[in-house]
Amino acid sequence: MGLRQLSPKVVVSVVFVAALFLNILDTTIVNVALPTIAGQFRVTAADAGAVVVGYLLSLALVIPASGWLGDRFGTKRVFLIALAVFTLASALCGVAQSLPQLVGFRLLQGLGGGMLAPIGLAMLYREFPLAERMRVNRVLILPTAVAPAMGPVLGGLLVDTLSWRWVFYVNLPVGVLTFLFGLFLLREHREPGAGRFDLAGFLLSGVGFALLMYALTEGATLGWGAPQIVITGVLGVLLLAATVLVELRVPEPMLDLRLFRDRLFRSINVVQLVSTAGFLGTLFVFPLLYQSGLGISAWQTGLTTFPEAVGVLVGTQIASRVYSALGPRLHIVLGVVNAAVAMMLMTLVSAATPQWVVMLIMFYLGLGMSNNFNPAQTAAFAQVPPAKTGRASTLYNSGRQAGSAVGVAVLGSVLAAFGSGSSAGTGSLVGYHVAFAVAAGLMIASGVAALLIKDGDAAATMSRPAPATANDPTEVVAAAETAVAVETGVAAETAVAVDTSTATKAGAAVETGTAAQAGVAVEIGTAMETDAKVETGDGETFVRS
Repeated sequence: MGLRQLSPKVVVSVVFVAALFLNILDTTIVNVALPTIAGQFRVTAADAGAVVVGYLLSLALVIPASGWLGDRFGTKRVFLIALAVFTLASALCGVAQSLPQLVGFRLLQGLGGGMLAPIGLAMLYREFPLAERMRVNRVLILPTAVAPAMGPVLGGLLVDTLSWRWVFYVNLPVGVLTFLFGLFLLREHREPGAGRFDLAGFLLSGVGFALLMYALTEGATLGWGAPQIVITGVLGVLLLAATVLVELRVPEPMLDLRLFRDRLFRSINVVQLVSTAGFLGTLFVFPLLYQSGLGISAWQTGLTTFPEAVGVLVGTQIASRVYSALGPRLHIVLGVVNAAVAMMLMTLVSAATPQWVVMLIMFYLGLGMSNNFNPAQTAAFAQVPPAKTGRASTLYNSGRQAGSAVGVAVLGSVLAAFGSGSSAGTGSLVGYHVAFAVAAGLMIASGVAALLIKDGDAAATMSRPAPATANDPTEVVAAAETAVAVETGVAAETAVAVDTSTATKAGAAVETGTAAQAGVAVEIGTAMETDAKVETGDGETFVRS
């Protein structure tokens, strides 16, 4: 079978998973290189941290506009431009001759990377009907579970054997091949009702979100009373408040906040924001506990952390089989409760705790979280109109990004209050244990919010898809999942090395990857009934209600 005969489902899956893997990998691989970059350019470690912070801020700036851009100019076109910008900026980062140059190129890289997840997920879920959502999640989980674990390991290997520049060059071959594959095989999709560009909404939401993200991610490090934190935090909140007032009054908003009138979409967004804060906050605190609190090496910390990714992979296979029987409400509640239990078990970890016990707890944590994220991303957009997929994806990804920042801010502040988290040496573990307990509390709070979910609202996602045939595109996707899973099995033999000096930045950056895990959904079944697809000669598809 030639490439031209590949199902659109397979094409979108391949392109999105490859691009997502690159984007997630980049958020963790760079952290390992920061000390070397600081030495190369003769700057402090804090100054080198701008390489990470700049990337996160540009991500936050462009995410609010991504949905409109895809709807207005075509998801294929915008996605490929974003991938091209990300890949080109990676090459430019590799040849940077000064820290200001590198930070500037990272800002450009973030502008491309920030659009990949929202637009890519919208493309993906336009192709897959509701009944197949959970099946495709088994493929989507691969980059989100494996890439964050591989990033620090691969980054350390490249820095030690070649140069820090290779943490950027590594993106080039995959980026170029994925771009060419998508260029020739992806189908275009535009929404004729996208409307005009909402300049006020773009400026208010983009700048406000970026400022608030900066305050949340840096507050625990610089101190919440630091002038730059107070100023950026207050301005961010004010601009976002103004965004709400403006966007609810304009007929064609950049951020369609009216989508939150859908109780299922609203409820799951709240659940995911709070649970993401607890989960990523835990992944931020654990390396600090092991390295700063217990004095264990980064290599051993990585070995101990990696079972969490394995738990996510295993949990996803379980989730896809029990979702229809449990329904999203009970499924999500069970997931977050089990994750909370794992976090409470972390409060018992001490120097006397065997490593294998901690590894089991991490595996259990991944198992629980996968049974939260997967049912949530399957059900979230069940009642969102098909034409609103891109806008809904923007809101969903923005919420997840905010959740990561909140988690790092809250748990980082807990550590600071107890004098924990420094690299000065081992000491009392009380601060770490309290932080894990706070994370568990966040998970329980998200579980309470999940009780508001009505399974009937997501009924279309709970029907079982017809058995796949040999020529069924979903069977090809499942085969691809198996192949990738086998190939990434070697990752289990490597460890995740997290540099304590950059743990705060790493903890904040992880969300880009995990936020992408929480995908978007669009009710294809409804689209087929209410919308007419008109295929033009150039391959573009216009959906008209």
